[in-house]
Amino acid sequence: MMNLGLQYPIFGSEIQCPHCRQIIPALTLTDTYLCPRHGAFEANPKTGDLIHLQSGRHWRRWDDEWYRQHTHPDGIRFEIHEALDKLYTQGYRATKVIIAKRYQELMSGYLEKNTPWRSGQPEASGTRLYGLPVEFSPDPGDEPCWEVINFDLDKELGVPVRYPYFRLFE
Repeated sequence: MMNLGLQYPIFGSEIQCPHCRQIIPALTLTDTYLCPRHGAFEANPKTGDLIHLQSGRHWRRWDDEWYRQHTHPDGIRFEIHEALDKLYTQGYRATKVIIAKRYQELMSGYLEKNTPWRSGQPEASGTRLYGLPVEFSPDPGDEPCWEVINFDLDKELGVPVRYPYFRLFE
């Protein structure tokens, strides 16, 4: 009798599409998943990557979420910008961006650098993105999630914007 688990790719009989989050089926006896909207995704059993065959984009999975693995700084900058917008609409504001160490070289030319004469701070603490301080993650050996996730945002509850005309109703 054949083991049914061997008929499907490494992520099982179905997954969520990394683009649209729709449940998509695996094609039996292949390493492929097929999304009706976004096409074929191939699972690489050696690396654990999911590769979109049309674009060549790679994803990895952590805690049942897909994280795109970026090869260009604009991709990660766009993803961070979207996360900042989402935080803002939820009533929070970011206080710091922590980027995976594997992107340090890729992002180095795109970070704002404060010079000591402008900020009054040592040069080492001066890297920023979208005006927020930037740190890079610990090594993935210390925290394995950083092999997959791209960034994290430190946040705090935002201060509601108050306009003068609201005082009329107080």
